[in-house]
Parts: sequence; C-alpha cells; structure tokens
Amino acid sequence: MEAKKIVLRPSQERIMAYSSGKMGIAAVPGSGKTWTLSMLAAKLILSGALGMDQEVLVVTLVNTAVDNFSQRISERLKESGLLPGISYRVRTLHGLAHDIVRERPDLAGLSNDFNIIDEREANSIKTNVAETFLRVHPEYFDRYLKDDLSDYQREKIHRVDLLKLTNVITNNFIRSAKDKQLSPQALRSTLEKYRSSLPLVEMGVQLYEDYQQALNYRGGVDFDDLIRLALQCLRYDPELVTNLQNRWPYILEDEAQDSSHLQQEILSLLTGENGNWVRVGDPNQAIYETFTTADPRLLRDFLNRTDVVSENLPESGRSTRSIISLANYLIDWTHTEHFNESIRGALSLPHIKSTSKSDPQPNPDDCPEAIHFIEQKLNPGEEINFVVNDVQQWLTDHPDETVAILVPRNTRGFEVVDMLKQKGIEVIDNLLNSATSTRLSAGAIANILRYLSDPQSAAKLATAFRVWRRADRSDAEAKPVAEKASKLIKKCHRVEDYLWPSEGTNWLSSLDIEAENPLIYKYLVDFREVIQRWQKGISLPIDQLILTIAQDLFLDPTELAMAHKLAVTLRQMQNSHPDWQLPELGEELKIIAKNERRFLGFSEDETGFNPDKYQGKVVVATMHKAKGLEWDKVYLMAVNNYNFPSGNEYDDYYSEKWFIKNELNMETEALAQLNILVSPDSHDIYKEGDASLKARLEYIRERLRLLYVGITRARKALTITWNTGRRGDSVEAIPLVALRTFWKGLGDK
Repeated sequence: MEAKKIVLRPSQERIMAYSSGKMGIAAVPGSGKTWTLSMLAAKLILSGALGMDQEVLVVTLVNTAVDNFSQRISERLKESGLLPGISYRVRTLHGLAHDIVRERPDLAGLSNDFNIIDEREANSIKTNVAETFLRVHPEYFDRYLKDDLSDYQREKIHRVDLLKLTNVITNNFIRSAKDKQLSPQALRSTLEKYRSSLPLVEMGVQLYEDYQQALNYRGGVDFDDLIRLALQCLRYDPELVTNLQNRWPYILEDEAQDSSHLQQEILSLLTGENGNWVRVGDPNQAIYETFTTADPRLLRDFLNRTDVVSENLPESGRSTRSIISLANYLIDWTHTEHFNESIRGALSLPHIKSTSKSDPQPNPDDCPEAIHFIEQKLNPGEEINFVVNDVQQWLTDHPDETVAILVPRNTRGFEVVDMLKQKGIEVIDNLLNSATSTRLSAGAIANILRYLSDPQSAAKLATAFRVWRRADRSDAEAKPVAEKASKLIKKCHRVEDYLWPSEGTNWLSSLDIEAENPLIYKYLVDFREVIQRWQKGISLPIDQLILTIAQDLFLDPTELAMAHKLAVTLRQMQNSHPDWQLPELGEELKIIAKNERRFLGFSEDETGFNPDKYQGKVVVATMHKAKGLEWDKVYLMAVNNYNFPSGNEYDDYYSEKWFIKNELNMETEALAQLNILVSPDSHDIYKEGDASLKARLEYIRERLRLLYVGITRARKALTITWNTGRRGDSVEAIPLVALRTFWKGLGDK
C-alpha cells in the first residue's frame, strides 16, 4: 500500500531529509513540531534503517504527548501497509527511566517488584516531614524573620506560612539533591566536614533524610529517584548501555527546551558519541524552569555545537499576521531594548513566519481590530468584571468560536470561574490545577465530615446546613430563607435537642415558627432527617459514608462521579493510615478543596484537552497549562509588574515572602548553600542574598517567555488587561507598555 502523500513546507523538507547524526531544531509556536517529528519517526521506520528488534525512541514531556505521537506514527505506518505499534517506542522521561531501571533493578539497589510512590503520596510525606521538623525546631526560621513583625503576625506566620515555605524548600532541596545524584548519607557526611555554617542545608539534609527513610519504609522510589537510578544503571553497566543503543539506534526528543541535566546525560549515553539524536524544542517556550530542574540553556548550547546540524521550523499557520507581529516584536524588544541588559537573552530568534496561502494550514484572515490593550487602571475585582462582561458580549457575537481566559496562577482562575458562573456563562475549568468541581465537591464533603467529627457543634452544623442548601445562593427568593435557617441553627444551645428530640426537649417546636414561616420550618425538618441519616452512617467504611453523603448533596452526574473518586481516594488513605479517623480524613479533603495538594479530578489534562470541543464556552486556564493549545480568542489577565516584573526597584517577586527580611528567596538561598557544599573545587563563598538576586533575573526571563506563550495561544483575537494588585500599588508590566506602544505606532502609520 502506498502511503498518502504529505505536503511539506521547505523547513520540514530539510528535516525530513535527515538520515543520521545529530540535529537540533528550533521550532516556533504552531509550527507543527509534533507532527514533523512523528513523520520523521515514520520515515525512518519505512526507510528500512532499522534492524530486527530495533526501535525509534521518541522522548517527550507529558503523557498526553505520548498518545499524540503514538497515534500519528501509527496512522502513517498503517497508510503504508505496516502493522501499527511496532518499531517505535514513545516515552516520557519518567517512562523511559522506568524502562531502564526494569532492565537491571539490581544495579539500582532495588528488588524486581519495587514500588513507585506516586506524586500525591510523595508530597504527603514531604508535608509530614516538614511539619515534624517545625515541631522539633519551632524557632529555626526566627533568624530570617523581619524584626518589626507584630506578635499577631508572628503567631500566624509560625502557624501557617512557615509550613508552606518549608514545604517548598523541602521539595526543591530534595529534587535538586537527587538531580545532582546526591544521597542523604553523602550530604550528611560532607556537611559534617564543612567548617562554615549553612543553616538551610542543615535543615534540608534533615528533611531529605526523613523523607528518604519514609520512602524506604514503604519499599518504594519516587519519580525523581527513577531518573537518578536510571542514570546510575547506565553508568554502572556498559553492556546495558550497548544493548540499549542497539535497541534504539534513533532517538527523537520533543520539548527539548524543558530538558534537565539528568535527561540530557541519559539520552547522551543512549545515543553515544556517533549516534543519531534529533532534539526539537522552542527555547522561547521554556516556562517550567522555576518549578523543575529544566534548563533551556541546554538546548541552546546543543543547537550551537559544531557536530550538530541546526535547523528551524519558523512557519506557523496558527495566528493572524497581527498576533504574529506582536510575538515577534516581543522577541526584538527583549533582545535589543530591555533596560536590563542581563535579561536580553530571555527570548531569541527565529521569528515566527506566516505560511503561504497554499499551505495546508494557512493563517487566519488578519483583523488588527481584534487586538485590544486595555489601558484602564483596574483593581483585581474590576478587572474580572471587565473581562467577564467583555467575554459575555464576545460569545454573543461569536457563538461558534473558541475562547480562553488565561491567568498567571490558579487562585486568580478560580475567582474568574466563580464570576462566570454567577453570570450564567458556561465555563470549562479542567486546565486549572485541580478542576473547580473537584475543589467544590471536596470542600462540601469536608465540611460535612468536620461536623460529624464534632456533632455537638452548632456552628459546624450550621455550616453543614449551608453546604446542603448551597444551591440557594443563586436564588434571590430562597437565599434569605436559607440564611435565616442557618442563623437559627447556629444559636441552638443543645444540638441534640434539635436532631434527636424527646418529649420536652424539642428545640424545633420551641421556636414556634411552623405557622409564622413554614418554609424555614420545612428546611429545618428536612435537614434534620438528612443529618440523622448521615450520623447513622458514621460506622460505615469511609468510602461508603462519603457516597451516602454525596447522594444527599449532589445531583449532577459529574459531581457524583467526583464524589466516588474522592471516596476511593480516602479509602486508600485510610488503608495507608489505619489510625486516621474522621478529623484526619476531613482535613485531607480540606487540603484538596484548598488546592494545596495536587489532586487529579475528571480532567482532560490526563487524556488530552481539545479546545475545539468547547465552541461557545469559556475555558479558564493558567498560562502555563495553556502551552501547546490555541483558541480563536484569548484574554491575558493580570499582566502587571508583580506577575511580570522587569527588575525595577518597585517590583515585587512571588518567591520572596513578605515576612522574610532582606527580600530573600529562601528556596533559592537553600539551593545556593547546597551548591557551595557539594562543589569543593569551587572558590565561591556563600554570600547571603546573592542567590536571591540571581533568581530574580531567572524569574524575569521566564515570565517574558510566559508572556510570549500567552500571546501565541491566540488565533484571531487578543485582549490584554492588567490590575493594581491586592495592595493597589501594582502597575502595568513594562513589556505590556512596550507592546501597546508598538501597536499604537502601527495604527498611526
């Protein structure tokens, strides 16, 4: 069977001519890099370049991309009459590491049936070790706290903020130590010999020891261990390396701008000095550096190597010429005009080029009038109102098109979602860190469990009532009735007299409201029956109790399905923690509801999100989550100097906590101390604050790339707004001012 002829752009033709060696490809947004890499994989298979039992190995960033690659390669092979699913392997880095470790688990010091601790449990362990450390060392951070804090502020910081900060430090310290192939024992030994004081390393090592001990107790490894141990296996066994090089004679790496040092070293070993390695990525879309060990400089350095053939994928049919011109101007402005010269390398060439009219993906018709920079000074609430009202009008005029509101962080997204729902606008929030439906379902059940854990509390019973009648909040007539009923419950002196009345102790009868307000009376009677049913279910296993509660709380099938998933999750937690009772399980749900712990709901994030399925609906997402996606219309919100700083004296930085003195970035300072400790040949001396200043520059660079990603999500229309922040002192981000000035200049010509 002859394969269907594919139409290639000139840049794609050059890439498809590849047959061997090392190639680096810089791809702009919307250039079809996944499609191109898939076609190259299929071409190598069809060319007969592979022997028996050999495969093309494709390494990508996330599971959704694994499915995308597999489907495209499979379809191309089927068109040529070959069986799909053979001669290629698509893996995330963690999947590849798992494959390698499974080859020789003994080299990693593991048994053949080793367990992998998932991210949720790993984060739970880290939280536990952080809590334990702060209990044992309650004054450990006092040396870093500002001197002018009030007693109330200090109490709140010790009670809430320091645990969050310690969690961040714990996660970054452990991940960085594992990325450097350092065990807790090796760090402890080195630390004991070090002459100077490194207090953040001392804390980090203790946290790392406790965390790894908890993993060992469970007989498992976490995701970071998998990568570290995979490299260990390759280093220990040259024969294993040779076998894998023979199995995978071609390695194609997607999203290479997000590669880490460990990923690069693993793939370099698998490739060998004279092997075949194609790396594709866009350094301008490297937006995960703050959250991971990714380093976009690795791809840039690879592209500049003398033994690497460097190519570009510059054509993109995604956006109009106007949107492309904005993205290209941001590159040029950053490169030549940013007032901070150390930032000028944040964005780099190539420019995005429009496609030809005969291209399979021609650019949408240009419409400069669809680009809007909102200069109006708005506070955060006003900005949400403006965007929601504007998108409501836009949907009326464009019912068959797609639209997204992109925000810098999840908390802002939740506020936007709430306002959209109040306006009756259908909203899709799957791309927020955990779907709002997950958050609200978990919060509702958590409040019920809190009451059942303390059944004599009238206040908690009143909260449970508000949860049960939460639908009344959007009903102008029912809302005041429900509020009055809730206030009556809160004033009940003996809850038992209401819920389980006996002769002479019937609280509800004593109110004498049946005739005066029969609707309130009915609410209270019906609620009493519900609570009695829930209290009778307390002896049930936790999953059955949650499902019992859910039947009275939820009608929507999605919410019921979410309740089932929460029930299964809590049952697993109870199995892992037999001593947990309702208070602990309720607290776990509260954490999920507050979105402080990653919890995957029924989100397309796991199976691939397709914006085109949601025409006429509003998708709300963070700019990070929107990477790789596109919509007809995009709103970029909160583009101020807090979310997109430029290095001015008046800029604030997300990682510099308000209560820490000298504007220190504590997690960065901890990693700087770690680097000093493990670099014995270095002549660097740890100087407090230097790492924080360096982290500012890295953050500014990443936020410029994030703005570039946000702009390039739009196909036809783009609106950018900013707000004055919570304190009212934020201003427009300098890159936004530059873009608006450029756009005005074009309009004046």
